Amino acid sequence: MVAALQRAGCVFADDEARLLTDAADSPGALRALLDRRIGGEPLEHVVGWVAFDGLRIGVRPGVFVPRRRTELLVTIASARLAPDSVFVEMCCGSAAVTRAVTERTGVRSATACDIDPVAVACAADNAPDAHIVCGDLFDPLPGDLAGRVDVIVANAPYVPGNAIAFMPRDARDHEPRHALDGGDDGLAIARRIVADAPRWLTDGGTLAIETSRTQAPHLEAAFARAGLTATTVTDDAVDGCAVVGVRRGVGSPLRAGRPDVRP
Repeated sequence: MVAALQRAGCVFADDEARLLTDAADSPGALRALLDRRIGGEPLEHVVGWVAFDGLRIGVRPGVFVPRRRTELLVTIASARLAPDSVFVEMCCGSAAVTRAVTERTGVRSATACDIDPVAVACAADNAPDAHIVCGDLFDPLPGDLAGRVDVIVANAPYVPGNAIAFMPRDARDHEPRHALDGGDDGLAIARRIVADAPRWLTDGGTLAIETSRTQAPHLEAAFARAGLTATTVTDDAVDGCAVVGVRRGVGSPLRAGRPDVRP
């Protein structure tokens, strides 16, 4: 099995063989899982889960696989939330961030949104205590949240459209394109979120959007145009990068709590 995985280009073939074996309940099932992985399907889709912020998050075919770098959004949000706060995750996918944030903070008002019904169904399984809605960005949010949200986070798609062809085949061929494609420069969806976020944020509320280090200055400019103070926060431990802004300049942008997280 290890040799077959190595021939298929799996760098961590020993670890993958162990996970596939653990996920199978019979030799036939193991053969089927191995064939799926050798065929290029993401390991997380094959075994049905991904490790994220110390949790096991369920994923399924057709749903974006959370990356460890997105744990930075969890750190940022958790530092700004109390149990009675209001939290929203845009472009939630499997709702990994929502689940991790609620586990860390006990926040009782958490809403997660995605445009894809397949992702929304997966999110509902992972975050049963959150309000999961399906629609285009802020459109499906309850109107009574306007002006009341303490923290909005988003891992919006930020791969430039013409760069998707160069991604690893498990992402390129098996994750939904709409979860990857951020338009010509990768920031089309992020800019829409930034433009609409001030309507939903409370005074001093925080917006945090994952991005790349090269895109961050351009996203900071979008925050400024929307009237949000902004800075770029990075975490080398998870290779994370996010632009973090505060509505109407109240307070200061978050410097996340871990010493290796820095703007």
